[in-house]
Amino acid sequence: MSVDTTKLIRDQIEYYRSRSSEYDEWFYRIGRYDRGQENNDRWFVEVETVQKALREIGQVNQVLELASGTGIWTEQLLQISTKIEAIDASAETIAINQNKLNSDKVTYQHRDIFTWEPEQEYDLVFFSFWLSHVPPDLLQSFFNKVYLATRKGGQIFIIDSRNDSTSRAKDHLPEQDGIYQTRKLNDGREFKIAKIFYQPDELQTLLVNAGFTADVRVTETYFIYAHGWKSN
Repeated sequence: MSVDTTKLIRDQIEYYRSRSSEYDEWFYRIGRYDRGQENNDRWFVEVETVQKALREIGQVNQVLELASGTGIWTEQLLQISTKIEAIDASAETIAINQNKLNSDKVTYQHRDIFTWEPEQEYDLVFFSFWLSHVPPDLLQSFFNKVYLATRKGGQIFIIDSRNDSTSRAKDHLPEQDGIYQTRKLNDGREFKIAKIFYQPDELQTLLVNAGFTADVRVTETYFIYAHGWKSN
């Protein structure tokens, strides 16, 4: 399937700008994302598994959070870091993040990550539910940036989704193919985005090829996550 990557990125940015006010409904299993008590309970148990793995990194100084969104994981990063640089292409989600956290430990950049270039190195580079939205033809250049942004001996931590239907909205449209999906907002508007579900071995290979030693894990149903180190 031939896709105009430039248009796809524009559409993704517009989707997350438009979705900013309802994004937390997905994470907290509200409205269209309420999948019943059993599924919701399993979701939050698995969230805690990933949060615990992040906390086990221990204290770090400078953190770079890419696609920082509404602050769900920025809040977790505040527990283990001295300073966070948060980058997002949506001014709307940055505003929510700022208002939610109100922390002088966090500074923000309103930038498209695909045009952003790292200007310094960080002790930890973190991104959640973002890698799955990176189009395949931009994957190598993205990981080159991640590598450059990570100091020697520094760490990366990645969280993303496993492909389970109960992770998505109840009225989620059927998958069109393995990479590109149409997503619907509460008001019915539809957007085409990239959504790539990585298997552990695939993510492991990506990280090794990008120059990281990595430990990739999955929770039972919903999440894949990786903790990596830059050794050279």
